[in-house]
Amino acid sequence: MKIGFIGLGSLGTPIAINLKESGHELYVYNRTASKTAPLAAKGAIVSDSIEAICGECNIVFTMVSDDAAIKEVSAVLLDHLPAEGIHVSMSTILPQTSVELAAAHQQKKQFYLAAPVFGRPEAAVAKKLNYVISGDAVIRKTITPLLKDAGGAGVFDFGDSFSAASTVKLCGNFVIGAALEAIGESAALATASGVDAAALWDMLSQTLFNTPLYHNYSRIILQQQFEPAAFTTKLGLKDMKLVLAQADAVNQTMPLAGLLKNNMQQLVDQGKGAVDWSAVSLGRRQ
Repeated sequence: MKIGFIGLGSLGTPIAINLKESGHELYVYNRTASKTAPLAAKGAIVSDSIEAICGECNIVFTMVSDDAAIKEVSAVLLDHLPAEGIHVSMSTILPQTSVELAAAHQQKKQFYLAAPVFGRPEAAVAKKLNYVISGDAVIRKTITPLLKDAGGAGVFDFGDSFSAASTVKLCGNFVIGAALEAIGESAALATASGVDAAALWDMLSQTLFNTPLYHNYSRIILQQQFEPAAFTTKLGLKDMKLVLAQADAVNQTMPLAGLLKNNMQQLVDQGKGAVDWSAVSLGRRQ
């Protein structure tokens, strides 16, 4: 199957590699052309424009940084993706943006599927990602096998609403951010109280919180290994702003999201926007 892939960042690259290694004919594009090199080495075809990808592919995946970027890319897809073509958006964006993009694609007799992803780059390499999807039922069924090819250990179906999957993604990232803060605060309390924080989290991550999230992030936070970043504080701040925007849209108060946003903003203001977002665990202690 001919598949296009746009957006080869730290997570997009291993996802695209998974698709290529699953046997698909893959066409890739990235605004910074040098980032296509790992895919070219795997045999993917490097396109010099989004228009060129649309000329070859009926299915195009996008993995870009924010709402502005997905709107910019989608403007080209809308004009050049064939009728009956499918745009699969893996980005973390506002639910309303997904609704608007779906409507725009429908006007062009194209399809849009919201398919944001949970997992760090190492999970993509290990093919242990989790995708959440929502949109047209036939398109969900069509794309699900491709998401498994893209490294999906799980594909979770949230139905017909184009906003649903994007909402789930924001909720999930909020919970992860809250966990980062909780790990940091608990470690600080343990240390200040004369308890070995590493021993504390060795116990907790084997018992109450025995999941990859707590295993991986407690190690990163306790060792303060915030570089190189798998997911930057700048992107984490963007996501917390999206969470709060969605909360405002539905009249939901989220004070903890506000705290996370403020702490991430402080890091960005200090010039630390490129460090891993788990640095939010430092809170205002530094």
